[in-house]
Amino acid sequence: MSGTDEFPRRTVLAAAAITSAAYAVGSARAQTAAPRSNGKVALVTGSSRGIGAATARRLARDGYAVTVNCEKNRDLAAGVVRDIEAAGGRAIWLQADVSDPSAVRRLFEANERAFGGVDIVVSNAGIMRLSPFRDMTDADFARMVDVNQKGSFFVLREAARRVRDGGRIIALSSSITQLRSPTYGAYAATKAAQELFANILAKELAGRMISVNAIAPGLVNTTLFTDGKTSQQIAGFAERTPHKRLGEPTDIADVIAALCAGDGAWINGQTVFANGGIV
Repeated sequence: MSGTDEFPRRTVLAAAAITSAAYAVGSARAQTAAPRSNGKVALVTGSSRGIGAATARRLARDGYAVTVNCEKNRDLAAGVVRDIEAAGGRAIWLQADVSDPSAVRRLFEANERAFGGVDIVVSNAGIMRLSPFRDMTDADFARMVDVNQKGSFFVLREAARRVRDGGRIIALSSSITQLRSPTYGAYAATKAAQELFANILAKELAGRMISVNAIAPGLVNTTLFTDGKTSQQIAGFAERTPHKRLGEPTDIADVIAALCAGDGAWINGQTVFANGGIV
């Protein structure tokens, strides 16, 4: 995200997604449980790189068996799994386009075959197309809706059906919903929808002790943010934050891990802004 205009507060959740139909299982079977295994399972969409990859690695470090998901970046997804296994964790990677509801269902089914169930779902996959309203193409707008909004819904729907009691469901929003900068209108709208998804789903799962929240990152050092920007532009954005730096994917992963921990259970139906104070 980026931007120049701040506006009144509002919490938001994100959408995750991607587009196609098939999945492919990489690291075909889970390895023997690492000594520090907590016996629980996490599925993170869009986790071949960036925030998703950092989250997969962090949750594995915390003892979760992890399913890594990608749409296209098979080599990167396999690399995340190798990193997790080298550190003594358990992981597989699965290719699935989360904008396809059938592919999402198969993703969850494959995770269950590998690990027996799921306790944590992080809906992270998403894309960004920036343009003023007058120049936004039908194709770019439709693609963001398909991936970010519909895709997140499909992931959260399967999570609602499959996450075990006491689990966590987390979706990625963006602090651009607060900044509301020019050219970000369509993207911000797909992220803003996630606030409603998370808040309402938390209520629908009442009695199952499942906490559902959204994380709204700010300026994060990922290709989603940096692509198309000069080094001077990126430095200018960093200067706007109180800490005078961009966030790193691990900063966001740490917040997600805190919500997944036992002490995070009472935070429910909320959007947590992890943006270093830019909003």
